[in-house]
Amino acid sequence: MKDREAAWSALLCAALDGDGQAYARFLRAVTPVLRGIVRARARGLAGDQDEDILQEVLMAIHAKRHTWDRTQPILPWLYAVTRHKVIDAFRRRSRVIDLPVEDFAEVLVEETGDPTAPRDLARLIARLDPRSAEILRAMGLRAEPAAEVAQRLDMTEGAVRVALHRAMGRLARLVRGEGER
Repeated sequence: MKDREAAWSALLCAALDGDGQAYARFLRAVTPVLRGIVRARARGLAGDQDEDILQEVLMAIHAKRHTWDRTQPILPWLYAVTRHKVIDAFRRRSRVIDLPVEDFAEVLVEETGDPTAPRDLARLIARLDPRSAEILRAMGLRAEPAAEVAQRLDMTEGAVRVALHRAMGRLARLVRGEGER
């Protein structure tokens, strides 16, 4: 599995760097696996929906490929995109979704990460101005919609998005050790 993941990561990295052939090879390689995930997760939907959902997954991967962090494993990212598209399909059909955590045990085990990361992130965020810190926590950590954050902070949605972008830039500079500018 690690060899496959390394190969897929290399292909997507090359694709992100502009190699169209690598991107085509990446999509051909991941499609059968994604199809299997969709079929397993979409039980309960009409059988003809699988390919429609798979197409939505592939379009989402295409549209959001820039969001994959090259330093992170690619499989959890692919699983997450696929899972969200299957959930969207169930929502469109007004069905109850029950996804047992056991089905994702393999992915969850792989994502061990650094246990000190949340503490370190909290310390970095605390170095931002209060408004920027609140916007970053609300939208970046709690995934609150921009409209809710804007209303709570008496700002426009656009201003909240700009402030989030700037806060993330300041946070990146802090991570690189460049301090506040």
